[in-house]
Amino acid sequence: MKIYLVGGAVRDSLLDLPVKDKDWVVVGGTEKILLERNFQQVGKDFPVFLHPETHEEYALARKERKSGKGYTGFDTDCNPNVTLEEDLIRRDLTINAIAQDQYGNYIDPFQGKRDIKNRLIRHVSESFSEDPLRVLRVARFAAALMHLGFKIAKETMLLMCVIVKKKELSYLTSNRIWNETEKAFKTSNPHVYFQVLYACNALNFFFPEMYFLYEKKNFLNYTLFNKLYDNNIILMGLAKISLYNKDVDMRFSYLCQFLSVNQTDKNYSGIFFDSYSASIVKNLCKRFNIPSYIRDIAVLNTGFYFFLSTIHHQSSRNIINLFSKVDAWRKPERVKKIAFLSNFNFPNQYKSEFFYMKSGCFLKECFNIVRSVSIKLILQKGFKGHKIKDELMRLRIKKLELWRLKKLNVVPICKNIFF
Repeated sequence: MKIYLVGGAVRDSLLDLPVKDKDWVVVGGTEKILLERNFQQVGKDFPVFLHPETHEEYALARKERKSGKGYTGFDTDCNPNVTLEEDLIRRDLTINAIAQDQYGNYIDPFQGKRDIKNRLIRHVSESFSEDPLRVLRVARFAAALMHLGFKIAKETMLLMCVIVKKKELSYLTSNRIWNETEKAFKTSNPHVYFQVLYACNALNFFFPEMYFLYEKKNFLNYTLFNKLYDNNIILMGLAKISLYNKDVDMRFSYLCQFLSVNQTDKNYSGIFFDSYSASIVKNLCKRFNIPSYIRDIAVLNTGFYFFLSTIHHQSSRNIINLFSKVDAWRKPERVKKIAFLSNFNFPNQYKSEFFYMKSGCFLKECFNIVRSVSIKLILQKGFKGHKIKDELMRLRIKKLELWRLKKLNVVPICKNIFF
């Protein structure tokens, strides 16, 4: 029985990247042998075992044969005669199909080390097209390794297009799709993920709501934005915001906010909260079981996109109503997040800083002003019932109005928008 280190640990070590998890493949072993050595068996599809001390994963070398549809339609053979090369050939990419023995020697039958040197993301074999999940995985790897200069091989992109054309993607579960997408949002260049999905015709299948990223004829017909539009602005904006914030909820919300811009049949000047666009985001999040902490910010930011774009011209009452709508009194961190995001919307990209604060900076200042109004003083004055709420609103409006009047002639430029 021989044991080899495989997969991401070998790849990342060769790239001088931090090694997070170590996976091992066992050649010539059996379930019985590993169980006798106190390994703990996990997994249903094929035997995977946890080391009794390190708890790292050890899998029996296996062969797979396509027997059905989707990423689960495989018959697995884990007999002890399966060779290391037979195990490696079933893997997705050459850079993930390198093994290392106990002496540090590399076993690289598919030239993964060469592809690492050439910065190439390339499939191992034609069986790549049997697993639709690999479309998402390749897109994610492209996003994760873009900063190192990696590109997808042309022949691999062609196979990805074949998978899409055969409609194999329809067999992927929503959880699998979001799991890969969430990992992509955590990379240094999440915009690349969407570029790759578009290039292989998968974007519209996975995220039809976001196909506006490339459908220029249906996007931004509104006069204010028409001359500014370029699909690269949006994705480059995602790249830019990713430099300053690594949180998935912020990156996801940035893309979602353009769902509001894409609605061309609205009276934008009269919008307080765009409930229609917000409902699109809600449905998107529901379809992929996206966590509520991500969903909530995306929904609020999308719904208030146009309000925030014109916040300098909004009434003080409506600004305070916005704080109530986002539950800012109990969750002030939401104001910080929405303020940050609104500094990257289209009007702020082209607005002269000599005349305006960025809308996010202005929102944050407004909140700092009104949150200082003390409810204790109102109670001390004897207000009761609904009159407490009315008086609280009156005082907040008054205080905000006074502050805005003082700033009417000269508005200070917000220099640090990346708080």
